[in-house]
Amino acid sequence: MGLNVSALNDFNNEVAGELIIRSVYEGQTTSILPVKEGIKHQEPLNLFDVDLQIQTGSCVSTPSGSMIASQRNITVTPRTSYDGLCLKDLDTKYLGISALEPGSYNETFALANAYGEMLTNQFAKKNDQFLWNVTSGSSAGLGYLTSGSNSGVVTPAAANIPFVSADALLVIDTLIDNLDADVADRDDLTVWMSVTNFRKYVTALRSANNFYFDPGSITNRTGILSMAYPFQNVKVVGTTGLQGSDRVCLMPDAYAVVGTDLISDLSEFQMRYDINSDQLKHRIATKLGVQVAYPEYIVSNNRN
Repeated sequence: MGLNVSALNDFNNEVAGELIIRSVYEGQTTSILPVKEGIKHQEPLNLFDVDLQIQTGSCVSTPSGSMIASQRNITVTPRTSYDGLCLKDLDTKYLGISALEPGSYNETFALANAYGEMLTNQFAKKNDQFLWNVTSGSSAGLGYLTSGSNSGVVTPAAANIPFVSADALLVIDTLIDNLDADVADRDDLTVWMSVTNFRKYVTALRSANNFYFDPGSITNRTGILSMAYPFQNVKVVGTTGLQGSDRVCLMPDAYAVVGTDLISDLSEFQMRYDINSDQLKHRIATKLGVQVAYPEYIVSNNRN
């Protein structure tokens, strides 16, 4: 007699689609920064800039100005989660009754959706930490790319002080004051900091007794805290990727690009019952990397 696992296959496909989208595109940093697909290992970000010269006079025969083409490589790093749950271990526990079907053949698991949610949330959080802190191979995370070690990043001395609530607004104002005028009017400017420092920032606003401070203006999107900076075209974001760090930096969203592999590769995610090992197994495989296009448009307090 053959083993009929058609119902299990349908379940696997349904969970896979949900997990792939959430784990990659609903992470904290990737919910704000643009994502570039199709990077197998390394690809260049092709950059173009124009040096526009305006001359006086009605007859100008000497050409001036130029278009500048350059590249900055974005490298992705393979990341895989692979594990298996032995469902027979639940037989002697209360979960054996509540989560398993009657009988000794444990081919379904009632908590599979909750298990998938936990995998998703933890994978997204670790993705965020990876994007900020990765140093493997030739790739570098945003922690390095927004530091003074990255040539071009602006690091005003006045901002390089401990981020405490009493000085939080001073640090952010200093970053804004030192932002290049070429990007000062953009509508995608973000000040990045840890969740702990974000709370210090909120305390600073509250302590200043500013009438415009509205606690309801703080949004929580997939675990990331965000709020518009009063009277500025800047938003302040707290991310777990910077947890434990005193780094605070300001940059345009569009100029920091997250790289990943082909979406067809991501669709190979699996959660399945393995009859040979009698386990519920999952596998999540992604590739992630990040690069900034123009370091000169990043302003950082340059703290670790």
